[in-house]
Amino acid sequence: MSIELVEVVRSGFRECVHRGSLVILAADGDPEVALGEVHLPIFPRSTNKPMQAIALLRNGFEPVDDAELAIATASHYGEPDHVELVRRLLDRFGFAEEQLECPPDLPADEAARAAALAGRDRADAERRIYMNCSGKHAAMLATCVINGWPTTGYLDAAHPLQRAVVDTITDITGEPESDLGIDGCGLPIVPVSLVNLARAYATFATAPPETPQRRVADAIRAHPRVISGTAGPDLLIMTATPGLVCKIGADGVHAGALPDGRAFAYKIDDGHDRARMPLTQAILQRMGVAWTAEHAALAAPAVLGGGARVGIVRAIPGVL
Repeated sequence: MSIELVEVVRSGFRECVHRGSLVILAADGDPEVALGEVHLPIFPRSTNKPMQAIALLRNGFEPVDDAELAIATASHYGEPDHVELVRRLLDRFGFAEEQLECPPDLPADEAARAAALAGRDRADAERRIYMNCSGKHAAMLATCVINGWPTTGYLDAAHPLQRAVVDTITDITGEPESDLGIDGCGLPIVPVSLVNLARAYATFATAPPETPQRRVADAIRAHPRVISGTAGPDLLIMTATPGLVCKIGADGVHAGALPDGRAFAYKIDDGHDRARMPLTQAILQRMGVAWTAEHAALAAPAVLGGGARVGIVRAIPGVL
């Protein structure tokens, strides 16, 4: 059973509670904290992206630089630099934007969205390249070309690319293969337990140099803005915590690891984003990360009344 992890306090009154499950691993891989259903599979959503990128590297994908590898792991905000990196990948392998099989969308970044919508209806403004997973899809198309695999229908679980991805994820996590789901971008998604998800991130952080795991971890750490965007949680958290590699996933998932192999993963049951930052902050403190002014400046969502702050969103005191 999941437990109460985060609370919303308004004017001294507990107004809402977010339940979930979380695990914190010691450097030797053993659980140091295990709350809730940490051994039951969840859909990791975009926390799977580093493992998908590792599968691409294992199958011949060779980015020109770390930024290009980072965009292949990204849940990007559709800002101009993100779009340019995706377009660079498409152009290098001879693809048009329309060959991406992710759905069209608007940029997640507010300014980029406003620019995309200027003078247009939403239906006309939405583009596949703006979709937060477009970098991953572009890198997948590139990998199909490299291996002589079909470049249409690559979303299908039976496609050789997706079989390679499943094999990689089950190899890294040690999770038994089970029925796949469909992620928001249309790709198959592999269920993984929180404890195995955290262990996977520990392997990224501690892998030897030049291995696919380490290359992906180093690209994420070097380009946290590329994998997220302006004021994105991963950008803020990794900037404040040197050496941390982490990745959020939709609907309340987050996982990460420190260079010594200490790692965490959690899932918020109701998927609410407001629980994410205060819980990740509390986890890092529990892991003994040296607290800095940058950490203190990571703002939890405001609880407002009449335009003024009247409360707080916080990890429940004592839960960690």
